[in-house]
Amino acid sequence: MTDICWSPAGRPDPGDVTDAGHRRTSRGGAPSQAAPEGVSNLAAGRLQDQRIGAGERVRRQGVRIQGRRLTVLVAAGLILVAAGSAVAFWRLQPAPAPAQVIYGSGRIEVDEVRVSFELPGRLLENHATEGAGLQAGAPLASIDPSDARLLMNRAAAQRAAAGQTVAQVSSQIDLARHHAASARADLSRYEALAREGYVTAQRLDVVRNAHQAAVDQISLLEARRGEAAAQAEAASQTLALGRSQLIRTHIASPISGAVLERLAEPGEVIVAGQPVAVLANLSRVRLRVFVREPDLGKVRLGAPARLRVDAFPGRDFVARVARVDAQAQFTPRDIHMQDERGRTVYGVTLEAGNPDGLLKPGMPADAWILWDASAGWPDRLAVPE
Repeated sequence: MTDICWSPAGRPDPGDVTDAGHRRTSRGGAPSQAAPEGVSNLAAGRLQDQRIGAGERVRRQGVRIQGRRLTVLVAAGLILVAAGSAVAFWRLQPAPAPAQVIYGSGRIEVDEVRVSFELPGRLLENHATEGAGLQAGAPLASIDPSDARLLMNRAAAQRAAAGQTVAQVSSQIDLARHHAASARADLSRYEALAREGYVTAQRLDVVRNAHQAAVDQISLLEARRGEAAAQAEAASQTLALGRSQLIRTHIASPISGAVLERLAEPGEVIVAGQPVAVLANLSRVRLRVFVREPDLGKVRLGAPARLRVDAFPGRDFVARVARVDAQAQFTPRDIHMQDERGRTVYGVTLEAGNPDGLLKPGMPADAWILWDASAGWPDRLAVPE
């Protein structure tokens, strides 16, 4: 067995080597016999192992320190995240709805007018352009007026013919009246002669029959004149009908508003009552919302309201309650439990002025109804969550 003694410098002293119980010393004197080569290598290996062990201990100590620091940082980060989440949750917590208002939502509605012709015909013009505005009385559409003109021309001709007939029969009546007057004078004279015996009864009957025939002719001619006059009146009425139909071949805008739809194109043959355009009065709009039955008693006609749409965030449109439905909506057919009553809702219609035409049909809108006027409007209106 070989033992090695280390010098203060950290290196093995070759003079302090014992081998098999023999000690050789060489301190400050002449060097003793050199140690074997295997002993020297063993010492170097042990030295290297000691150095590696010291470095490993330092490395492990550093890893432990870094691990502690990382643990502290992670814990601090988790604490900050938890604190931030709590603050965010507190700040993002929806504010309670103001007690003096009732919230509802729906879609903007307007009064629509479906414009159509009263007569069938071929469409010639359609001035309706979707989205464009029209003033009341502006030309909108027209159909072919040929049939109306033909009717007018025929009625005018019939009236003229009937008028001529009336004139001719009137002249004939005047002549017949003259003949009847002459026959009446002859009858009077013959009756006087017959009383004196100068005229036979047979002759008197002939004169009497002539007078009666003249009177009957007047009656016949007057009947014919009345028939012709009736025909002339009928022709006049037909002429008026033709003029009315001619007027109805053109349509003017019945309201001032905007065109929502264009439903027919020139060249199409349309029937009476078929819409060619849909107009809307945008000066006033409606919004129908639903309120729960517990809130129904708070809503009054004329109560102020405010509307908001996504197209104009932050802008309020003034409205009022115009109608409250008398019948519930979306209610179970049979209500047996008290909690089922809370699902009963009633429709409430709001009206708002829209002079600038900013509110369009179909826009989703939020509404708040101020039922407690004494409390006034809250500083901030928010959609309940």
